[in-house]
Amino acid sequence: MIINGNNLKAIFVNLKLSFNNTFDATPSNWQSIAMLVPSSGKLNDYKWLSTFPRMQKWIGEKAVKALAASSYSITNDDWEATVEVDRNDIEDDNLGIYAPQAQMAGFSAKQLPDEIVFELVNKAFTSLCYDGQYFCDIDHPVAGQSVSNKGTKKLSAISLAAAQASYGAARVAMKKFKDDEGRPLNINPNVLLVPPALEDTARALLTVDKLEDGKANPYKGTAELVVDARLSSDDAWFLLDTTKPVKPFIYQERKKPVFVQQTDPQADDVFNRRKFKFGAEARAAGGYGFWQLAYGSDGSVA
Repeated sequence: MIINGNNLKAIFVNLKLSFNNTFDATPSNWQSIAMLVPSSGKLNDYKWLSTFPRMQKWIGEKAVKALAASSYSITNDDWEATVEVDRNDIEDDNLGIYAPQAQMAGFSAKQLPDEIVFELVNKAFTSLCYDGQYFCDIDHPVAGQSVSNKGTKKLSAISLAAAQASYGAARVAMKKFKDDEGRPLNINPNVLLVPPALEDTARALLTVDKLEDGKANPYKGTAELVVDARLSSDDAWFLLDTTKPVKPFIYQERKKPVFVQQTDPQADDVFNRRKFKFGAEARAAGGYGFWQLAYGSDGSVA
């Protein structure tokens, strides 16, 4: 093939089409546990998370709540996936090898939010949220007291007692969360998030009429099951409330993943190395929302 502007344009239009078609067709899971927050700059400040807003009776002047002195911000990161196209492959009409790479770039770009969000889940016991504590921790400060949204029990459906001590205890703990003024937050845990190793146990808890000990299952239908292979621990599991406008996890998007290309025949890489380039670029980051919307157990205790 003779390399000229029209030929190059046609080649990369086809690669972009492969990228976009795969991007559109690729499933994602992050929306089930996280919220999308647009970003218009280098970072977003989430200081407002320090106050869980609640309506109250208006008597006299309004009770204005000041933002906490502590700061919680999320800085956008740059992301890329780049493929080189050898000029000789264009001259020799050997372009079929690049279509799968364009498709994989599209797949990877669509999966970026999942990669970011589920890495947050994996680090929930060791990464800080807005109050300066780990997202899942035993001592979140609330009105001068320590409140826990972390457990250690293995998820179990082997008996009613075991189910109550794991999944049931998480539900009770979340429903008892209160704001700084002592009012219930009305948390509604509705998503059980587990790794593949716990899928059968979690599905039994949420679907069977009777548990393994023959007793009635009070937890049937109490949550939606979300299973994701990106969860790195086979033992840790999470109960989440995703019914609120704010979700437990944040996907912050500065620039959506886009197809990019470098097709100038006079570019240094083409002149010196015979390499054109295409791929995907994005700017995004992740962070934690209200810890009160999540309960995590590391599953370390039977």
